[in-house]
Amino acid sequence: VQLQASGGGLVQAGGSLRLSCAASGRTFSGYVMGWFRQAPGKEREFVAAISWTGGVTDYADSMRGRFTISRDNVKNTLYLQMNGLKPEDTAVYYCAAGPLRTVVGSNTRDSSFYVHWGQGTLVTVSS
Repeated sequence: VQLQASGGGLVQAGGSLRLSCAASGRTFSGYVMGWFRQAPGKEREFVAAISWTGGVTDYADSMRGRFTISRDNVKNTLYLQMNGLKPEDTAVYYCAAGPLRTVVGSNTRDSSFYVHWGQGTLVTVSS
């Protein structure tokens, strides 16, 4: 599956953005999907994951309550709604797809679980 992330940009602290990740190729609905981010000089970190049905989600503690991951299996698109953005949320955000027919669990917080990656979209939050 090929992934293309979009929706990044410059936003003031406290603002909102919605990222999208369009999938093409193989059946999108069969994949656990995740969002990761990488700030300058830092390692890539887990943001959120969602089951292939959309019924199960998982968030990093610092994003829980501010970010919402969702998917539309008809439109083959993954979303990340980000509210209450902070300057420390500034990073390149990546979407990723895991192996087919897997479930959300502790391993879906690990970037090595994911097989397919999008190119990333830059989010900059100004103070």
